[in-house]
Amino acid sequence: MNNPLSDLDPDLDPAFVFDFQTYDDVEDGQRWSTWLSVEPLCRGPEPRPDWVVTSQAAVDTELGILKTGKEADAFLLERAVPGSDAPGESVVMVAKRYRGEDHRDFHRSASYTAGRKVRNTRDNRAVAKKSAHGRAVAAGQWALAEWDALVRCHGLGLAVPYPVQIDGTELLMEWITVESDDGVETAPRLAQTRPDPPLLASYLAQVREFLAELARHGMVHGDLSPYNILAAGERLVVIDLPQMVDLVGNPAGMDFLLRDCTNVCTWFRARGLQVDEHELFSELMAHAF
Repeated sequence: MNNPLSDLDPDLDPAFVFDFQTYDDVEDGQRWSTWLSVEPLCRGPEPRPDWVVTSQAAVDTELGILKTGKEADAFLLERAVPGSDAPGESVVMVAKRYRGEDHRDFHRSASYTAGRKVRNTRDNRAVAKKSAHGRAVAAGQWALAEWDALVRCHGLGLAVPYPVQIDGTELLMEWITVESDDGVETAPRLAQTRPDPPLLASYLAQVREFLAELARHGMVHGDLSPYNILAAGERLVVIDLPQMVDLVGNPAGMDFLLRDCTNVCTWFRARGLQVDEHELFSELMAHAF
């Protein structure tokens, strides 16, 4: 066998000769971390959780689909530095990807987007005509709307997934989990739970405070229900925020607020709690004004 050092300068100390290989290519289902490829304002707000992986050496690996939807699909994605067990160099996140050319409009999306503007007039026309380019623009708008909502809610201290980064129509965020016999798994939706009376009362108090804090800042979730609230043990976390609207600026803002109240109160009432959506709505309006 040929000696790989045979062609080197005989006076070169072998201790300073390194055998190395490049890692420009990654395997199928992987990519290099996109953390540094996005603008600083497209990265999560500071102070960042210590689990956020920011290393240039990190690789993103697809772990499979988590949930499909009409407008976007959610996947599990691991971002990790290969071969490292150090803290802050490996995490599993949710990658929510809004559809571009095949994007379907949100149900009643015109009501949600009332008051929103696209600066580029060509994009405005494309969105209105629902062309392929327009659908791609719309997908980016919805992703950005959810990003903005997550960042704002996180800044208010509300229980939402931490927004890690946004890159076009892809939004990376915290994976909300619970402990299981197999390790960890995605936290169940509130609709899937059967909490005992004390926990049920705690859940209602958390939902009430979440809605109240939004109302204090003139915001409405717009599509709140037991299906987009995760039960992470005793803590509730609200997800799916792209349709968040301004309570006053959106002509249907108060209608959306009443519908949110109705959705959650109906679920809690069916489980034995005496709660009225109109009383909750009045309480939230008092917080807003």
